[in-house]
Amino acid sequence: MPKPAEPAVKKPVGEQPENPAQLILDGAVASNQWNLLPLGGEAQITADSLAPGKVILPLSLWLELREQLHDRREEIGVWLDSDETADLLGDDAKALPLIAAHFPAFTDGRGFTLGRLLRERYGYTGELRAVGNFIRDQLTYLTRCGFNAFAYQGDEPLENLLGSMRDFNDSYQAAVDQPLPIFRRRALD
Repeated sequence: MPKPAEPAVKKPVGEQPENPAQLILDGAVASNQWNLLPLGGEAQITADSLAPGKVILPLSLWLELREQLHDRREEIGVWLDSDETADLLGDDAKALPLIAAHFPAFTDGRGFTLGRLLRERYGYTGELRAVGNFIRDQLTYLTRCGFNAFAYQGDEPLENLLGSMRDFNDSYQAAVDQPLPIFRRRALD
């Protein structure tokens, strides 16, 4: 008789996201109050063994433990890898204080879609954090897609990045940060 297959273990897309001591939050440099738990080792983690305090869990672990962590819902966030979609959280997203989207490479744009879907389709209003390998030039576009927190992994000081969040003072298209396109705004004037 064949041996039952082991459950598939989720492997991260690209390098694991880092958890810097400081980040950009709502347009200012701030201390990181959350501990991001990397993928791997989920089999050893239980609701009882999870460290106290604010923790960002990989989606797979959160799905497994969410019922047992209900009493800690204000201090449990979730991070989605670039191959995981907003639909996997669905309406549960509204109850989370923080959702992080992993960018394994600056050329992987799936996190932009994730941000817009969470904000526009699922009505997410909490902290939406970009983690991983995004670049300075993407900060404006990430903000337009609904991100309000950035765990930057580059070498440049965070204070130098703040201006990049406002590279453009207006935009033509509608987005999370401006739901009306420019032709509609001009028609209202």
